[in-house]
Amino acid sequence: MDTMLIQITNPKTRYFLHELEELHLIKVLKGYSIPAEAKLSEKYKNVFSQEDASDFNAHTQTMRGEWNNI
Repeated sequence: MDTMLIQITNPKTRYFLHELEELHLIKVLKGYSIPAEAKLSEKYKNVFSQEDASDFNAHTQTMRGEWNNI
């Protein structure tokens, strides 16, 4: 079985997904939806360790400084 993440672009699509689930062709997984209004900061919160985040921030600052020197 494959698991896919899809984005619904038309509200009517929910009806079709429900029908496919009733026919036992798909299973809609509850709790795996990502709200469209979710901020990136919330989406990626606690993904990096504090050390990795600090290293990434330092690297980003270095790259920005290099762009300013061009």
